[in-house]
Amino acid sequence: MKNIINKVVCAIALVSMLSSCSKDFEKINTDPNALPNALPQQLMAPALVNSLTYNLIRNRNFNNELMQVTVDQSDGEGRVFRYDHRPGLSDYQYNGLYSELTNFKDMYKIASEPLNYNTSYKGISLICQSWIYAILTDTYGDIPFSQSNLARDSGIYEPKFDAQRDIYAGIFQNLERANSLLDSNTAILGSADPVFNGSISKWRKLGNSLYLRLLMRVSGKAEVAALAISKIKDIVETNAAEYPIMTSNDDDAILKWTGVGPLISPLNTVREQDYRFPAIASFFIDNLVIWNDPRQDISLGVSNINRWGIAPYQGSFLGVQSGYLPGTEPIKKSYFYSNTSATSLQKDPLTGIIMTYAELKFILCEAAAKGWIASSAESHYKAAVQASIKQWMPTWAVPIDTYLASADIPWPAAGTLSEQMEQLHLLKYYALFMVDNQQWFEYRRTGYPTLPIGPGVQNGGVMPARMQYPVYVQSTNPTNYQIAIAAQGPDKMNTLVWWQKP
Repeated sequence: MKNIINKVVCAIALVSMLSSCSKDFEKINTDPNALPNALPQQLMAPALVNSLTYNLIRNRNFNNELMQVTVDQSDGEGRVFRYDHRPGLSDYQYNGLYSELTNFKDMYKIASEPLNYNTSYKGISLICQSWIYAILTDTYGDIPFSQSNLARDSGIYEPKFDAQRDIYAGIFQNLERANSLLDSNTAILGSADPVFNGSISKWRKLGNSLYLRLLMRVSGKAEVAALAISKIKDIVETNAAEYPIMTSNDDDAILKWTGVGPLISPLNTVREQDYRFPAIASFFIDNLVIWNDPRQDISLGVSNINRWGIAPYQGSFLGVQSGYLPGTEPIKKSYFYSNTSATSLQKDPLTGIIMTYAELKFILCEAAAKGWIASSAESHYKAAVQASIKQWMPTWAVPIDTYLASADIPWPAAGTLSEQMEQLHLLKYYALFMVDNQQWFEYRRTGYPTLPIGPGVQNGGVMPARMQYPVYVQSTNPTNYQIAIAAQGPDKMNTLVWWQKP
């Protein structure tokens, strides 16, 4: 953790396709978002929109299938809900997010030039880079980092793969720098910021809240646990004034899809029949029914217009068991409405999620329950559950104690730490709904929530630990690819990434 990489460099990681390196370099390094010599404010919004597009599509057809939100019913090969997927599924998010790193790094570089100097654009760029690198390394493991995005400026077409430990160290350094840069509160163009409309203080809160997410992720890794736990306490308590974090749902980092111009949800590009096709998984819907959760509210029956656009089945909300045996395909029951419904998530403005206050409060709840910070775990838990619901239903006014008692999910103060973690992460699972691959990452870190393993699940019933590298990487960057798998382990879905290993 102390061996922090001194700086992250500009340009693009090798995302070479099947053609020559020079041809691919020209294609990938051409800025897709703006004209040459663009200003930072011209790069910011398109890069955010595109990054969230890649994340949201993979959330829908990868994370949600693994984590039993949906079941894409079929007996064919490559069914993610059976812990199986085609190799080509790896390419989309890898290629897309590395492309957007070019734009965020250009944003930093241009904002560092004398004529365009702006500490806020630099700080926001570092936060966005940290967000993207974290998703990439938590998905694939060791990835290009210190030499990524250098093809244009330094001619590095075959970047090395950094160890995940060093990537996390570099991310933490960038978030420290971002916090310092944003402290000056230099103004930016509000219309160029589709997340916070130019609020520098909210970007700073996001950066430090993201910092806590990632510190928690490595907190179980023995070699860095003490440092991670110490830094969590430093941010939350010791030096809290220097590290502002989210304080309410008003600080949620959500790019709202207005339906105008570029701010159109990528889910709206999915054909309506395809969007409706996956069934909702039993695990996801059953808990909501038991709790009478207001986001679906079973009491409203077939005429229900529920917040998450869930279609009832014969007057009830019923799901399909994930991992059912091939040849025993069950009847499809509830599903998510397509955009013909007034409440369809397909066109919902609130699905462009980077991170929320609800997630932060669950992080603080875990830290408090483990004794790392001095505040009340129960207090954080109540605030987290309330924020999770009010994120989608701002006018919801049921007292949180009333809701928790009625749903029979009060904080288990007298329970063991394991029992507290099991309940915390079950509720956090719903707070992470539609947030890129975060449900999957947290399951791999904690083993929660406890997911039922269907009889038709492959891979020995073991949750995949990573996504394989795109196939073309083996031919376009063979030397560094071989070094990476020699260090990390075979390029298989069951190879643990660094923070998962004892």
